[in-house]
Amino acid sequence: MKRTLLILLALAASFTVHAQKVSYEHKSFTAQDGTELNYRLLTPPEDARGKKFPLVLFLHGAGERGSDNEKQLIHGSQMFLNPTNRENFPAFVLFPQCPEKRYWAFPGRPSSFTEMNAEKTITPILLAVKELVDSYLENPMVDASRVYIMGLSMGGMATYDLVSRYPEMFAAAIPICGAADTQRLVNAKGVKWRIYHGDADPVVPVEASRSAYRALKEAGIKVEYLEFPGCAHASWTPAFNQPDFMKWLFKQKK
Repeated sequence: MKRTLLILLALAASFTVHAQKVSYEHKSFTAQDGTELNYRLLTPPEDARGKKFPLVLFLHGAGERGSDNEKQLIHGSQMFLNPTNRENFPAFVLFPQCPEKRYWAFPGRPSSFTEMNAEKTITPILLAVKELVDSYLENPMVDASRVYIMGLSMGGMATYDLVSRYPEMFAAAIPICGAADTQRLVNAKGVKWRIYHGDADPVVPVEASRSAYRALKEAGIKVEYLEFPGCAHASWTPAFNQPDFMKWLFKQKK
């Protein structure tokens, strides 16, 4: 019994040490126009090297803005650190951080989330994100046919915006409690979508996702929509806990 306990403790210690070694690297990127972008990077496991890997872009919400290059990891980052997911879904994962008081896709907070009109010109910070992705597509270890984007709230809005502008870049998109300029979603053909929202969301009305889903369906674009009854704004929690969340994402390919 004592020997068994010692073995279990040794295995647990080994696992803890291994887990501590896995972390997101601190990075920064300078766009062509001089815009500075902080971001965090997770690379595939060392023992999985020698192949091509998907690239995942994660866009955080308004509450994680700043300059610390830390807060953007509050939601979602642990999914990719999970040892089982690291083994089954190895990838390059990018977590950029939007500066304080700025919005990914808009010059300011939109006045309406159900009747949105996107800017004709992409914002400098979102263009920097696009250029960041471009820089990783030059890496021979990145599979350009498996580039995925997901975002929460403000990041969900940016997900719609960025895919509408550059649909050729992405294989799949997951906007969570976001909102879109529905007239522009017709541009998002060739991208697989899965949308999540809580029907009791007091911040971004659930109708924002419902209307985006209808617009994508009417455009003949492949889209799934999952709505959580009684869920408020933090619909990313039940979304991340969907049993096929990672499996659905990583099976998508251009």
